[in-house]
Amino acid sequence: MEERVRFFLYDGIRKEMGRTQFVSADPVTIGCRVIKSPAELALMQRANDITVAAYKAAIATLYEGMPRGEFSANTSAAHQKLGASGGIGAQFGEASAYPHGSSKPQFLAEGDVVLMDGGCNVDGYRSDISRTIVFGEPTQRQRDVWDLEREAQSAALAAAGPGVPCEDVDAAARKVITDGGFGPDYAYFAHRVGHGIGLDGHEWTNLVRGNKTPMQPGMCFSNEPGIYIYGEFGVRLEDDMYITEDGAKLFSQQSPSIDQPFA
Repeated sequence: MEERVRFFLYDGIRKEMGRTQFVSADPVTIGCRVIKSPAELALMQRANDITVAAYKAAIATLYEGMPRGEFSANTSAAHQKLGASGGIGAQFGEASAYPHGSSKPQFLAEGDVVLMDGGCNVDGYRSDISRTIVFGEPTQRQRDVWDLEREAQSAALAAAGPGVPCEDVDAAARKVITDGGFGPDYAYFAHRVGHGIGLDGHEWTNLVRGNKTPMQPGMCFSNEPGIYIYGEFGVRLEDDMYITEDGAKLFSQQSPSIDQPFA
């Protein structure tokens, strides 16, 4: 049984099959799924293109006092209009310092950092994109942290390529953030730099310390370092990438600046 099989299915089959031995199918299925074909890459490209378009439409709807739930609803509607099932969540102000957000009610205010994260599904294949902007004029502090985050994302992209151990990509981004004063180690960058993506939003294998798996052409990953300053704000930029014979390529263009989330 592979890891995505729901427990009640496994349990029911196990009960019906008596003394049959069950083992993990992951050694087979992971190897089949981590390498994407050109057709699979094309579907993922379409998913990323749709999510970028949905982002552009939804960001234009931001207004002072907006509840974050309204923003999320707008992104779902935008994805639907573009022919895909998807959505984008948002965290405003201090809540952006929590990598997976806060459940507290949030209303957009002038000067808030807006950290957004979401994607969609096209014929079973996923996108996953994050953007961080400021509603209003960014402070110098916000600009400096954003620029450092962008540098870390670029370092991860440059480090990725065929034969490179997955952990090296994480290390490249982490070094930039630590050298920039947000360390040591996981102090401000509290998660892995990326995860596999394809039929699931999160799948094998991970760009994380300790994972020495060499990257291969056709593998797909998120590239999403983050800097999270509790009590202030957080910044995360995320684009999905795929490995080629010549290095890593992005499905979506990186965010050019804190004032311009899309090229």
